[in-house]
Amino acid sequence: MKQTSLITTHLALGAKMVPFAGYNMPVQYEGVNIEHETVRHAVGVFDVSHMGEFLIEGESALDLIQKVSSNDAGKLTIGKAQYSCMPNETGGIVDDLIIYKVKENTYLLVVNASNIEKDWNWIASKNDVGATIRNLSDDYSLLAIQGPKAVEAMQSLTSHDLSAINFYNFIVGDFAGIEHAIISATGYTGSGGFEIYCKNSEVKQIWDKVFEAGANFGIKPIGLAARDTLRLEMGYCLYGNDIDDNTSPIEAGLGWITKFTKNFTNSKALEDEKRRGPENKLVAFELDERGIPRKDYDIVDGNGNKIGRVTSGTMSPSLGKGIGLGYVPRVFADIDSKINIQIRKKTVPATVVKLPFYKN
Repeated sequence: MKQTSLITTHLALGAKMVPFAGYNMPVQYEGVNIEHETVRHAVGVFDVSHMGEFLIEGESALDLIQKVSSNDAGKLTIGKAQYSCMPNETGGIVDDLIIYKVKENTYLLVVNASNIEKDWNWIASKNDVGATIRNLSDDYSLLAIQGPKAVEAMQSLTSHDLSAINFYNFIVGDFAGIEHAIISATGYTGSGGFEIYCKNSEVKQIWDKVFEAGANFGIKPIGLAARDTLRLEMGYCLYGNDIDDNTSPIEAGLGWITKFTKNFTNSKALEDEKRRGPENKLVAFELDERGIPRKDYDIVDGNGNKIGRVTSGTMSPSLGKGIGLGYVPRVFADIDSKINIQIRKKTVPATVVKLPFYKN
């Protein structure tokens, strides 16, 4: 298993470590609920250095990105980021990702840890335009500093006004004594904050200074388990659960990042699917009774017939009830539709709801 550069720090903090996407990663420190509430109400720090980073450069960099991604990266200006996905040729999704425009003809693509090799091979196979692509994944670390107190807690670490960095914008500047960190107002929690990209040799210094600066704001280290409950409360898709090689961006509710103003991989078929409507849709649901929905539990109709499956589910720490995502036929996908989740031998009623689950 690979280790992040902060493995010694996590072990010293008593983190419970688990294998994840080929890495030995901290799943929790104090406990999922405590860590979840820390991010919702104060500030927490995730080591997400397992994520992948590709640099795409050259006069044809944008041409390559436009070909492989569903969103319109031509709309990006320097200092802006964009959520997107890479469709495959059979109707599914290679991966979802964030695209950063660092400077003219230079883009940073941030991809999921479990898909680094697959994504690299996919992009390289489409690069018949002569763009320069570099895999920086093993050289860079990533910290997510998340929560409503993140701006105030971290302001002393930089000369830049953190409150002026709008959502999905970023700067390259000084942070925690490092001159050229990427400070990005992105994240996977729905509670605000920043993601900091730096070299592996710099991350320990940044981690230490972040915890010094946040000491009076209730800062805590946060593991992957709370990252999952936080993202699920927002209804954010997790690759391998809610989206994969067999789910289309249209049925996954990602039509908003699928722009048919340009040609991209499988765009014609996806445009046809959007026009006629997908057979199945990813829906959000809340349990009407006590229970915890889990990935791959059956979704059934009122007669007990299987109509779909749960792709993500948990007991929401913020709401105190079972919540989940899952695919069902369109006829069951309207808000307030009634469905049922098969939890072992019990059928638990649930209601389709509008996202996000957590309204902050």
